[in-house]
Amino acid sequence: MKRAGILNRHLAGALAELGHGDGVLVCDAGMPIPDGPRVVDLAFRAGVPSFAEVLDGLLAELVIEGATAATEVRDANPEAAALLDARCPALHLVPHAHLKNLSAGARLVVRTGEARPYANVLLRCGVFF
Repeated sequence: MKRAGILNRHLAGALAELGHGDGVLVCDAGMPIPDGPRVVDLAFRAGVPSFAEVLDGLLAELVIEGATAATEVRDANPEAAALLDARCPALHLVPHAHLKNLSAGARLVVRTGEARPYANVLLRCGVFF
């Protein structure tokens, strides 16, 4: 059994398969999930687990070279916007409709139980060297 880090076997296995340039969509419970990407659905109840908890767990495990979120997060969910600004220094903002289109190209979707709007980010994997 793992001692630390992400214990969910489906998520841990999916993360181990990621490579440079792969996209990981971390999304709230309401984000439409496109056909194609592998999905690990962590949603249990409204708000559980939170977007912040899942994002922090993923950022502890992955090397990220970029991130894309919806422009609308600034006005509709200032707490999520502040979190993204603090955790994703290379954050790029696009209209929500465009983020939904980009999410179809993700390799992995991690759905949280977050119940506040626009708590979504598309992470782009980097390399550790």
